[in-house]
Amino acid sequence: MKIAIIGASGYAGGELVRLLVHHSTAKVTCATSRKLAGTPLDQIHTHLKGFTNLKFENPEMDAIDADVAFLAVPHTAAMTYPGKLLERGIKVVDLSADYRLPKDIYEKVYGVTHTDYFCAPYGIPELHRKECINAKFVANPGCFPTGATLAAAPLAKYAHTVIFDSKTGVSGAGDNPSATTHYPNVGDNVGPYKLTTHRHLAEMKQEIACLGSKANVYFTPHLVPVNRGILTTAHILLNEPLEQKEVEKLYQDYYKNEYFVRYQKPSLAAVRGSNFCDMMVESEGMRVVAVSAIDNLVKGASGQAIQNMNLMCGLPETDGLASAGMLP
Repeated sequence: MKIAIIGASGYAGGELVRLLVHHSTAKVTCATSRKLAGTPLDQIHTHLKGFTNLKFENPEMDAIDADVAFLAVPHTAAMTYPGKLLERGIKVVDLSADYRLPKDIYEKVYGVTHTDYFCAPYGIPELHRKECINAKFVANPGCFPTGATLAAAPLAKYAHTVIFDSKTGVSGAGDNPSATTHYPNVGDNVGPYKLTTHRHLAEMKQEIACLGSKANVYFTPHLVPVNRGILTTAHILLNEPLEQKEVEKLYQDYYKNEYFVRYQKPSLAAVRGSNFCDMMVESEGMRVVAVSAIDNLVKGASGQAIQNMNLMCGLPETDGLASAGMLP
């Protein structure tokens, strides 16, 4: 199965190549970059030396020969690609935000006009597996909404308010350096940002509502001095009290058949480099605290994208992804 990665020079593109090396069926045959065309891929993603002999390309869309294409290009730019690829029978997984939200909400949140909108399954497989199976196109979720929604999902319909507090590693900001990600500004520090206005809040509200909940949803992210990972604390305020044993049973039953969700004390180190989401819950009656940990570049991006590709192509969901985290 031939794989094209559109926009392969960033962290998400590098992770797609790293993970697909171990896939039983998929092989990356095209990795694009406008600026780096002709450059060996392993000169940019140096950790992949010996695993790929690809060079970056800059082909026209009608010249791409692939069974599946991953879009790892920026938000607002991705919308120019899916229509052209789908017309040629190429399945698409979009890692940008361009198809995660209804058109009107997307345009309000991102401040642009969507020029090629169509509905797509929202690719958290644990919640939307049926829609993703055999789909031609899937919108891969944001990293924050993945960890947050999985943390709250079993209790969403019992809640009147959900407050998400997330700590994220610096790689979530992408590979372009900025004053925000400059080491002296990040090291030995914790930085809250976009306290009430982060774009991913719209996805969280959407997914909590999709779970049959009318809960109010709030979100504040914090940047912490680690490379990878998102640790999310969800404060779930209930309509009626639930005791610890009841809550634990709800979570264990909800995720009992989900390979990539593990009920244990969350740790960024335990999920680093893996597609797992670790979580635990603690109840004090009317409030439940649920904590989840994911790798923002794997379960929060490229790993989940491959999980979706497997569902779209009728392959085992764990193919290429059944590897442990890198503790310590």
